[in-house]
Amino acid sequence: MTDDEILAEFRAADALLEGHFILSSGLRSPRYLQCARVLMNPRRAARLAEALAARLPADLRATIEAVVSPAMGGVIVGHEMGRALGVEAMFVERPTGTFELRRGFALRPGQKVLMVEDVVTTGLSSREAIAAITAAGGEVIAGAALVDRSNGAVELGVPFFPLIRLDVPSYAADALPPELAAIPAIKPGSRAAA
Repeated sequence: MTDDEILAEFRAADALLEGHFILSSGLRSPRYLQCARVLMNPRRAARLAEALAARLPADLRATIEAVVSPAMGGVIVGHEMGRALGVEAMFVERPTGTFELRRGFALRPGQKVLMVEDVVTTGLSSREAIAAITAAGGEVIAGAALVDRSNGAVELGVPFFPLIRLDVPSYAADALPPELAAIPAIKPGSRAAA
């Protein structure tokens, strides 16, 4: 899939939003990709996951033994990546504020894991998920996401493969450009802003 085809999938799902958004990281942005909307159509979710799987180097794809994603945003794309790669898909969640495997999910010691997110901005959730996977015995060999909105700056400590990179500016709440400050902020994400 080309970047234009990927963005067309988001537009078709009314998932590419314009306005003033508070991101999960606490940063502010004039554009927001609502991955939950683009993933609510199973065929679209499968197409995007297959395209993301195709972006992984062949030798890496052959090594992946499991996919683990952070709940909530990564659950659907993680499941679809598991299907696309032909491996099990699990998720980590924060029952007490820290990611952990639950619900009977378990990793074998040294099991090769691809950590998959929906959107990466600062990489905080991804790094926390990687730490939880490592604590559970897995070896994270790469990270992947539908969208990298870090402007290519995110560092996860493992190779990172996004389906698309969006260079959308983000700002601290006290450093907004006037045109963004003039619009009421909304928080479409799932995690409390920092």
